[in-house]
Amino acid sequence: MEKVYRCETFEFHLNLLLEVEEMKKYPFTKLVIDKCLTKIEYMETLQLLKTLQERYEEDVDNGLIHHNNLMVHFAGMLCYKLPIEQTLEALDQQGIYPELTKQLIRLHHK
Repeated sequence: MEKVYRCETFEFHLNLLLEVEEMKKYPFTKLVIDKCLTKIEYMETLQLLKTLQERYEEDVDNGLIHHNNLMVHFAGMLCYKLPIEQTLEALDQQGIYPELTKQLIRLHHK
């Protein structure tokens, strides 16, 4: 019984913290918490973004102007718990890989 109560209390406290004004600066972090990503899912998402950023930079260096393959990769590999559009908006607002994120947003809205 004590464990259940502690979990409920922890969940309540976490929800209170998520509503703090300061959390508006961290929309991606808030989304990760709201969608209950595990540590592994979070780390895989960050690795996906790092990989895509590297591919994006390589594509730009090679003079490529079409990056549709990056959007396909992102959408296909993104954790199933994260909605694509909401994730892109949160990444953009939090300033995570800004050039890549803006490119993915443009591709998503095509």
